[in-house]
Amino acid sequence: MPLVRFLEEDARGAGPSGGEAKAAREVEATVGATILEAARLAGLAAESPCGGAGLCGKCKRRLPLEALGNVRSPENGVLTQEERAAGVVLACETEIVGDISVFYKADDGNEGLRILSEGAGADISLAPYVTKRYVESEGVTRVYGGDRLLLTEAGDTSGEAYGLSLDIGTTTLVMSLVDLATGRELGAASALNPQAAYAQDVLSRIKLASEPAGLAKLRSVFLEEANRMAGELSERHGVRRDRVYEAVYSGNTCMLHLAAGASPEPLGRYPYTPALNGGESYGAADQGLDISPGGLIYMPPIISAYVGADITSGILATELLDRAGVTLFVDIGTNGEMALNANGRVYAASTAAGPAFEGMNISCGMRAGAGAIERVEISDGEVRLGVIGGGAAKGLCGSGLIDAAGEMAARGIVEKSGRFAAPEATGFPDRFTKEGGKTAFALAEGVAVSQNDLRQIQLAKGAIRAGIESLLRQVGIPPEAVGRTLIAGSFGYHLRPESLFNIGLLPRALAGGVEFVGNTSGAGGKAFLLDWRRREEMKGRVKEIEALELANLPDFDRLFISCLNFQDEPAL
Repeated sequence: MPLVRFLEEDARGAGPSGGEAKAAREVEATVGATILEAARLAGLAAESPCGGAGLCGKCKRRLPLEALGNVRSPENGVLTQEERAAGVVLACETEIVGDISVFYKADDGNEGLRILSEGAGADISLAPYVTKRYVESEGVTRVYGGDRLLLTEAGDTSGEAYGLSLDIGTTTLVMSLVDLATGRELGAASALNPQAAYAQDVLSRIKLASEPAGLAKLRSVFLEEANRMAGELSERHGVRRDRVYEAVYSGNTCMLHLAAGASPEPLGRYPYTPALNGGESYGAADQGLDISPGGLIYMPPIISAYVGADITSGILATELLDRAGVTLFVDIGTNGEMALNANGRVYAASTAAGPAFEGMNISCGMRAGAGAIERVEISDGEVRLGVIGGGAAKGLCGSGLIDAAGEMAARGIVEKSGRFAAPEATGFPDRFTKEGGKTAFALAEGVAVSQNDLRQIQLAKGAIRAGIESLLRQVGIPPEAVGRTLIAGSFGYHLRPESLFNIGLLPRALAGGVEFVGNTSGAGGKAFLLDWRRREEMKGRVKEIEALELANLPDFDRLFISCLNFQDEPAL
């Protein structure tokens, strides 16, 4: 079997200290296996957002030139001649036929990720579903889930009771460890959702998991990562795994299906009927989660096939159902999900925004880790950047991407249509460059925004803006009547409202009422974990929410197209 050696290098192609790259991990691969498969076997964060179709270019890896004779790598037009000459290949398509070495970046993993774990939280009373009672006469502690006996433990363990809240995003995972006796969060861990390496968005995940083998793979990699995170938190905070008795899974409808091992195939065809409705508990052992052998997993109620438990959690965390007047809730991510409380009547909808705001399908896009540009300001003839961790910029994460596009649109560097203006008319002619023969605007050395990047931003923001417009129009509420706009998602507190207005993601009529509420899916999950009465309450109240299928609304396609431009009002 061929030996594959993964060599760690920095951005210059050298080892972390500037010397030769060093061997970091080695695996044996079968003849014909791809480099992508070998990387996953080695435990590296090997992304392939297009599902291995050789289209997105995110799995580019460099090989020493002498190793090229031991691989089969087709030509498909994604790589430039210069890249091929330098030994760059697409890991998803390159097959291994002999011993090779592969360079990888030191940050090909979850280290240094900045994924927001905090969010607005509803006022709750401490009433966890799992309770413990020490029976002195018998010398045992009984653990209950509601009124049901889950297990009996020797001795007095009544002071040890913990739970997990897991926000299952399409792109990221955020887990919190909570003391059920005090309600205090002991700590949080975050990671990429490993399913994204196999299928990037919800629709591609539904397609892959509609086959048993695909479902098994996506569930397996999720459980492996969830158990790793639970183990990390338990070890870090000195908590025994068998003293963790419940986990709350908060995610969109497809993510809950994949986590539970239920086929999402019905979500991909009319009438889009979920196999799971949420609002129920499952045995953790049966679900493959390594906590107490008598532990439980609770999944909050979902609203519809495309408005899931993450929005239920967000509605709970922000207390949206009990707000007076008109309040708009928008969760920005790979999916654009939104809910509107219009004077007591609540509506919800979802759009497929795509992964651009997560840094995917962007030429210099990256996760929110060290070296990622998270803030951009263009004024007085200067471009000022905020880089996570300081130091040199390596790429753009979601908040930096929105900031960059907003600033370029506001300063006339980008026209309303999304096309670059003539360089000499922008005041920044020296920042215009060519990337792959096409125009781009340089933010830092090696980091630029391309014309294709702007198109990806337009598609993502256009979908969300069209969803907001459709929701408001369907209910008969003009934007100026919206009192508060709550922006949720992993962007958290790094976004500036002005950037959202500059690219036209939000109507400018909402200015003055925008509030960033952070990771409300995780915050709502903790509320469900700590107060069982909220479970019964929300199970009933989600039935009052009217879910709108935007794709079925008249002229939605035309509205979406009109929302693509970088302007305040849709061109309709």
